[in-house]
Amino acid sequence: MMDLKERCGSQGSQESSSLRPSSWQTFAHTSTLHGLRFVFPYGQPSVRRLLWAAALLACLVLLALESAERLAYFLSYPHVTSVDAVVSGSLVFPAVTICNLNAYRFSRLTRNDLYHAGELMALLDVHLKIPQPHLAEPDVLASLLEKANFTKYKPTPFSMKEFMERIGHDLKEMMLYCRYQGQECSHSDFKTP
Repeated sequence: MMDLKERCGSQGSQESSSLRPSSWQTFAHTSTLHGLRFVFPYGQPSVRRLLWAAALLACLVLLALESAERLAYFLSYPHVTSVDAVVSGSLVFPAVTICNLNAYRFSRLTRNDLYHAGELMALLDVHLKIPQPHLAEPDVLASLLEKANFTKYKPTPFSMKEFMERIGHDLKEMMLYCRYQGQECSHSDFKTP
């Protein structure tokens, strides 16, 4: 009697273990990877299961090949350069802008310039006084104090255009060397706007 119970118990446990899904089957049925649940279905293996496995494996191989090819292309740092050369007999002289951080020449500044544009150049305040004399060099400060002495001074008419032309930098003094298309050029080849 004991043998029969043991046999029945062992058969029941074998049947229940074959009916219980494996961890792969559980994973396959809960996965979002399309087709994986058909590769690991519940029940016995079949031709359909083999076809789904082949199709899924082929798709994964194609994905790996295409990904490897795109990665190799990316790591090759591809670039395209297109250059069109056009030969011209003559070129128009290019527009050139020369900027000097010091827009005005202090040596050309007159008392009248300082009276009318001293505040604009931040050399004087609204009361025509030097705002921070301790920042100036001694010789510049002495010249500035002399020009900023407006006692008994009668200002004359002021033209900003004339002021800019006279006190601004002169290209003739600034240009050291100029060469364009193999020929030398000078300050006279340039014009101010």
